[in-house]
Order: sequence, then structure tokens, then C-alpha cells
Amino acid sequence: LVIRGMKTLGIRLDRQQENALKIAGWLQRHPRVTRVHYPGLEQHPDHDLIRRHARGFGAMIAFEVTNHGLVEQLLLRTQLISFAESLGGVESLVSQPYSMTHASIPLEQRLANGIVPQLIRLSVGIEDPKDLIADLSQALQK
Repeated sequence: LVIRGMKTLGIRLDRQQENALKIAGWLQRHPRVTRVHYPGLEQHPDHDLIRRHARGFGAMIAFEVTNHGLVEQLLLRTQLISFAESLGGVESLVSQPYSMTHASIPLEQRLANGIVPQLIRLSVGIEDPKDLIADLSQALQK
């Protein structure tokens, strides 16, 4: 299975990174998103460094929404994007680091490191980016 998966790894990662860049750009323009953390965006402080040393910018996006209540709304409303802690698969997944993957870290340290309640992590898969954006759009509606 590993050998078979390795044969398509490059094309899968290319698709995931293309999708992530499109989604990050869309999120950056969304009125209910206050900050997008994705090195593929030119405004990211490490954009030039990563561009020089890597073939892509990855498929992980972290973004902050205007309030904590919107996090729960997004996590419950996404239909194509699954609510899960796993990452790196071909399907898109969404999680809240504050209460999930980083919950065991002391509160002061979480906050000091930017792990705030309104932070959402998106592991972007290979689905059609228009479908992923549509799913995020409907989940972020009032």
C-alpha cells in the first residue's frame, strides 16, 4: 500500500497545494475572517524563504474568525469538509486547535503562541476547490 501510495504522492500534493492557495486567498477576502496563516500568501512573513527552499507551500491553512461562536458554527455546518483532528489525507478536514490538538498545553502558553479560541485549522484535500470554497462559504454565513 505504501509503494502504491508513493506513486501518486506528487500529484496529490500538487493538487492539495493548489487548492490550499485558492482557499487561503478566498479566506483572506472573507469579511468574517480576521487573519489567514498560510505561507503561500505573499504577505506571510516566511513566504520568500519557503519559496526559495521548497517546491510548494503545503496544504495546511490556519485562520481566525471574528468570534469564538463562529468556530462552532463552521465546525457544525461544513458538509464536504469533515470535522476531525487527522491531517495529510486526500480529504479536507477542519479542526479547532485550541480545544483539540493543543488542549493539553497550559492556557497562557496556548494564547502566547496564537492558539486562540477563534483559530481554525484546515487540512486541504484534493476535492474541487470550488466545492471546498462553497462549503466554507455556506458554513460562515450568518
